[in-house]
Amino acid sequence: MSKAGGCRGCGCRVPQRASWSLVAATAALCLVLATSVCTAGAAPMSREEKQKLGNQVLEMFDHAYGNYMEHAYPADELMPLTCRGRVRGQEPSRGDVDDALGKFSLTLIDSLDTLVVLNKTKEFEDAVRKVLRDVNLDNDVVVSVFETNIRVLGGLLGGHSLAIMLKEKGEHMQWYNDELLHMAKQLGYKLLPAFNTTSGLPYPRINLKFGIRKPEARTGTETDTCTACAGTLILEFAALSRFTGATIFEEYARKALDFLWEKRQRSSNLVGVTINIHTGDWVRKDSGVGAGIDSYYEYLLKAYVLLGDDSFLERFNTHYDAIMRYISQPPLLLDVHIHKPMLNARTWMDALLAFFPGLQVLKGDIRPAIETHEMLYQVIKKHNFLPEAFTTDFRVHWAQHPLRPEFAESTYFLYKATGDPYYLEVGKTLIENLNKYARVPCGFAAMKDVRTGSHEDRMDSFFLAEMFKYLYLLFADKEDIIFDIEDYIFTTEAHLLPLWLSTTNRSISKKNTTSEYTELDDSNFDWTCPNTQILFPNDPLYAQSIREPLKNVVDKSCPRGIIRVEESFRSGAKPPLRARDFMATNPEHLEILKKMGVSLIHLKDGRVQLVQHAIQAASSIDAEDGLRFMQEMIELSSQQQKEQQLPPRAVQIISHPFFGRVVLTAGPAQFGLDLSKHKETRGFVASSKPYNGCSELTNPEAVMGKIALIQRGQCMFAEKARNIQNAGAIGGIVIDDNEGSSSDTAPLFQMAGDGKDTDDIKIPMLFLFSKEGSIILDAIREHEQVEVLLSDKARDRAILKDPEMENEDQPSSENDSQNQSAEQMLSLSQTVDLADKESPEHPADSHSEASPSDSEEAAGFAPSEQISGSTENHETTSLDGECTDLDNQVQEQSETEEDSSPNVSWGTKAQPIDSILADWNEDIEAFEMMEKDEL
Repeated sequence: MSKAGGCRGCGCRVPQRASWSLVAATAALCLVLATSVCTAGAAPMSREEKQKLGNQVLEMFDHAYGNYMEHAYPADELMPLTCRGRVRGQEPSRGDVDDALGKFSLTLIDSLDTLVVLNKTKEFEDAVRKVLRDVNLDNDVVVSVFETNIRVLGGLLGGHSLAIMLKEKGEHMQWYNDELLHMAKQLGYKLLPAFNTTSGLPYPRINLKFGIRKPEARTGTETDTCTACAGTLILEFAALSRFTGATIFEEYARKALDFLWEKRQRSSNLVGVTINIHTGDWVRKDSGVGAGIDSYYEYLLKAYVLLGDDSFLERFNTHYDAIMRYISQPPLLLDVHIHKPMLNARTWMDALLAFFPGLQVLKGDIRPAIETHEMLYQVIKKHNFLPEAFTTDFRVHWAQHPLRPEFAESTYFLYKATGDPYYLEVGKTLIENLNKYARVPCGFAAMKDVRTGSHEDRMDSFFLAEMFKYLYLLFADKEDIIFDIEDYIFTTEAHLLPLWLSTTNRSISKKNTTSEYTELDDSNFDWTCPNTQILFPNDPLYAQSIREPLKNVVDKSCPRGIIRVEESFRSGAKPPLRARDFMATNPEHLEILKKMGVSLIHLKDGRVQLVQHAIQAASSIDAEDGLRFMQEMIELSSQQQKEQQLPPRAVQIISHPFFGRVVLTAGPAQFGLDLSKHKETRGFVASSKPYNGCSELTNPEAVMGKIALIQRGQCMFAEKARNIQNAGAIGGIVIDDNEGSSSDTAPLFQMAGDGKDTDDIKIPMLFLFSKEGSIILDAIREHEQVEVLLSDKARDRAILKDPEMENEDQPSSENDSQNQSAEQMLSLSQTVDLADKESPEHPADSHSEASPSDSEEAAGFAPSEQISGSTENHETTSLDGECTDLDNQVQEQSETEEDSSPNVSWGTKAQPIDSILADWNEDIEAFEMMEKDEL
């Protein structure tokens, strides 16, 4: 590997014959590779302590790797609690998690280049021999294309890269003759059939032995894949092509990336989470930098670095600008809708986004990287580990932690960029927590619940592939590593690919398709090495000054408000009015509301509505109090409505050959025929055209007198109901468009109206998740005529065979009262019933634990079909338990709102009034943009 001179001021070397593009690409790495000015934010760590911590990492790796080899090998992974190997098919299925296991000694392959980084060359040589002797890639097992690519193909290529490096040094691996590369090529060809789609996007799964769509393959029927799954192939596939000269791999990976770029949402330049591999339609239209999308962005930038193709950098910069414009809300990174990027799609973040500060370092955008990393570190200090998901007020959303390495990765890159010893202390904390809470006699066990410290019997291969690699490199000096780490780029699994591949076998046509779609501002591109004197301008405390305001962000989300309240107590003033204490008949409370800019409006039907106009508040502090009061009222409303939800309903398949044996749990509607008060509805089912039911049906004769099947999405539930009712349907079943969703794992969905009078809807409407809905759809495909019963509860099968035997159920007065009081909805105006709000006994807790489902963002019944937010400069809440009209403009907007839009929860964090007004203006602009944008 001959090298030429470096990029001025960085000490970053580039290969000979490198193009200008490659020089620029390698220059982008300079920021990461140079240890720049040491900030004074933390005391420097001594060489002795760094060595001690490095040795501690080595011992921890030996503990994990040694136990895998002793108790699990040749199985894919170690089960550290029971000290045995996890073999696919011999343990209870864990669902998609098991798709990473292919009976190919996954942990050993994933750990190959880690052994070399940790200077364990003898163990590396032994491991390579074991892989060549024992590993079989021709197993009859269905595996994830994505996981197999990044872990196995990446592991083989990383192992090959370091094997030829060691052979070149002349001390080890002298017998090696590209055997790992031959295995990688064999595996690459096994993955290629997955790309046999019209779009070029790969199927998410493939059978290693039989490929796709053969009867014995047991796969190939999937229609959707995640963006990261299709967009995280280019590094490994291009490296395989450059190593072997077989261009087909790079060509296929490029085609997939090209298709994703073409299908991005053009006005926001964002991509969704999942996409249909045949049509290119976005299935999940939320967008973020975490699970499902994360490594797509990573690979665009790193593909530019490795391959020197300017179009990859241009695409990355276009996406990055959109991320910083819409998703980044420092220090938070919150998912948004690709068509409505100013509206948040979630109130929580997942742990996989912890990689993003590291990517921002590679990009050269240090300040937001420091901010987000510090926020994540504060969450870790609170919970010992980063929960799989946590809310915007930093409480646990999903409590698991499978020993993910992304935070350690970002810590390493931030230290390399800043030289700040603070990040060494962060790494030390990670080591201490792993040994204290995750270490068990047979390895390291994943955390089942970070709150209780309970363990799960798993130790994923990425723990050895990434965690120990980044932690060791964090504390290692250059002389501690037997090769120059700057000559390599890390894949998303932390496998090492040599930068000299950029000048090898460059036969791929590189048409720049980016400029066809967008005009790019050259100021957004860095074509030279980042200058550390500019990144840290004459201020050794730069990084510390960014971190300091975030020190208390987790434990005290409203420090200004807390201080102000304490000052008020000292001065004898009363604390702000809390929603749980508010009484509409209390004159003092009404006066406080007025001071906070909150108006009380009495509607003609006796309902009372609260509206906040911040500009009418007595002061900016009063406006903040008013906003906090409205937030609490919304949360209190949400909680009370969860206590008064309609009970679930039943869809019972009663035709041959089911005869009532199949009963599906269904969500009710807050409009239409109430099945608890009337006789059930019985009829044959028929699919509506269009399937989404959002316009006049083109097949009214097919649904006349039948129960219409319609898909969720594109319009309001009530609109769907009216369209099928007008076509003559006697009932409707809405089937979730989120493939794989199930009532077993997701909160039951309750359909709400559109904010208008829904008394015109006379037919019953029920909601089924995708898994339950597919049972009916499969029955239609097999039996054509399928009859179902829509009811409040399942009926006796004997009665179903003879409908004359059935006595009509009469609901009790108690049920009448319960269901009448439950006819409420969460919508554009969050609501609370004063009659049910007796006193301060209802806590205003803004978040409740939810199961790991992306269907909706709430526990219990999911929120309704509307976005809880306002397009005007005010907050509003109705006090009677029903949605109220704000004005005609809002009403028209709500009709066009997608029913899949999750409910937006306001947190309890106080904001300055200028920030509040800015947020409102952004919402107004977003709704104006939506009118022009495609749905």
